[in-house]
Amino acid sequence: MITPPRYKTAKRLGATVFEKAQTQKFAISAERSAKNKRRGRGRQSEYGKQMLEKQKVRITYGITERQFRNYVRKALESHNAAPKDRLHELLEMRLDNVVWRLGLTATRRGARQMVAHGHVMVGGKKMRVPSHMLSVGDQISVREGSKEHGVLIGFAEKFAERPLASWLMWDAKKMEGSVKERPTNASADPAGDLVAVLSFYTR
Repeated sequence: MITPPRYKTAKRLGATVFEKAQTQKFAISAERSAKNKRRGRGRQSEYGKQMLEKQKVRITYGITERQFRNYVRKALESHNAAPKDRLHELLEMRLDNVVWRLGLTATRRGARQMVAHGHVMVGGKKMRVPSHMLSVGDQISVREGSKEHGVLIGFAEKFAERPLASWLMWDAKKMEGSVKERPTNASADPAGDLVAVLSFYTR
């Protein structure tokens, strides 16, 4: 996926869209930029707010507009959960997002690359599709030949410093685990206002 300049985008949508923009230096710069914008602009419309939320969520997860529309459609068609909860679940259960949640990479972008390069296995089979949708009970592991690859060297020590999402299980030494339950707003913070996102697509 091709993204616009990251720091410029993060200033417009918020630091959370890119992990590497979440620094004190960036926060100070973004606040100055926001103050200048407030002086020169009137009140933002509801449509404008919804569009910004949509962009923030989409870019945070690093997915295309077409993919995002598909997730929204599935969420709206859901009969077993509220649309916002279903949309959150669909975004969180992507394989690249789970790899990032497990701490195997520092960013979601890095997680997409790790999956695409064949370092991750699902159910004992190599999976190269970052958008692969996981289910509760799915087994995830790092391919044996990849355990000493680049960023994974010394992973067990690094993993101990990062809290694990409550809906995931992971053995840092074996580099294997599973999805033990569905993610919720409490166990995985939403990337934005998903109600506003759904309103944008249903106007």
